[in-house]
Amino acid sequence: MDTGLRLDALSALCGCNVETTAARSQLSPQDFINIVALKEFYKQEGHQQLEYPSVGTISLQEDQDLYSAPAALTEGPSEPPSNNPTIKINPEDFFHPQYNYDFTRIKDGDQSFLRGNELYVRPCGWNRAALRVLQKYDGGDGWLGTGTDAWPVSYHGHNMDGSLGVILTHTGSSADEPNFLDAAAALLVTEDTRGRGIYSTPDIKMAEKFSKTFKSKTDGKTYQVVLQNRINPKQRKQCQRAGLWLLYIPEGSSEVQTRAIVENSLRPYGLLLKQA
Repeated sequence: MDTGLRLDALSALCGCNVETTAARSQLSPQDFINIVALKEFYKQEGHQQLEYPSVGTISLQEDQDLYSAPAALTEGPSEPPSNNPTIKINPEDFFHPQYNYDFTRIKDGDQSFLRGNELYVRPCGWNRAALRVLQKYDGGDGWLGTGTDAWPVSYHGHNMDGSLGVILTHTGSSADEPNFLDAAAALLVTEDTRGRGIYSTPDIKMAEKFSKTFKSKTDGKTYQVVLQNRINPKQRKQCQRAGLWLLYIPEGSSEVQTRAIVENSLRPYGLLLKQA
């Protein structure tokens, strides 16, 4: 996968101009998914812009019409707003080619895979550029493994937000559940009540439906892009709409608190691309 194509995909996802540098990357992969997820959440909340440390002000005005329906595969080039910042990344410290995997011609059929004792639906049909996330988090790399302490796999589609009309399922409180889950349950008043927070899915087909589509400046072809992550099983909540998980963000959370919820719950490890 060409470096230019990967940068085009990152630009399309975050709405900024992503360029290479020989110096240290301005953002880590975790920062990147923070921006992508927070942009969608703050759009949902009606904000006009996102302030992110080391980046500055990012406009939330582009693509707002896409939240009424999945992006059409025929849409044209996705140009970041001209007033949005340029983000410099060093491919050497941002990507991890050793773990790239081309699933484009793979069909799993009846085979099944587990991550964290939960079903892992592999992204067959997609090409994965691995992100450099090993030894970047406290507590080791068990979250990224295949054992019982691993986190389940989650896919983040660009257009997945509260406009899906997702209702949070309350399973009852217990001593080990955070208090905010009870607050989330209080939102269940009508059938169209939406969970407030960040959405992702274990289903690559659902993520594809809500993926970001862009035309590459590098080769002129049109692609879909999705982020492959691991999600903290203690933080997510299943939704009544099958195949969706929610990271609930309580009302009144500050920007720092909101960002901390994402950082503690969603960790990226792959950039998935597929020609549309």
